[in-house]
Amino acid sequence: MEYVYAALILNESGEEINEDNLTNVLDAAGVDVEESRVKALVAALEDVDIDEAVEEAAAVPAGGAAAGGAAAAEGGDEEGDEEEASDVPDTTDEDEDEDEDEEASGEGLGELFG
Repeated sequence: MEYVYAALILNESGEEINEDNLTNVLDAAGVDVEESRVKALVAALEDVDIDEAVEEAAAVPAGGAAAGGAAAAEGGDEEGDEEEASDVPDTTDEDEDEDEDEEASGEGLGELFG
C-alpha cells in the first residue's frame, strides 16, 4: 500500500510519477523498495488520471451497493407491484459474476502492491 501512497504524494505535490521519484519517496519513508513493484505501479498508472480517480472514489457512498439494492426494492413498491418488498436484496448470477470479478481484481492489486 505504501507504493500507492507514494504515488499519491507525488501526484499531490505535482511531481511526475516515474520510477526514480517513486523510489526516492519510498526510500525517504524507510520502505525496502522492490524495483519490480515500482515498475509495475508506474506502468499501471501510465494512463490514469489520479485526480479523477480519487474524485470518483470519494463520490461513492460507503455501502453504496447495499443502499442501491434497498432503493431498488423500495422502488418496486412504488410502481404498484403486488409482491412484498424483502429486506434481502435480489441477487442474480450476473451480479455474482461482477462481484467475483471485482474481488479478483482487487486481490491481484493487493498482492502486487502490498
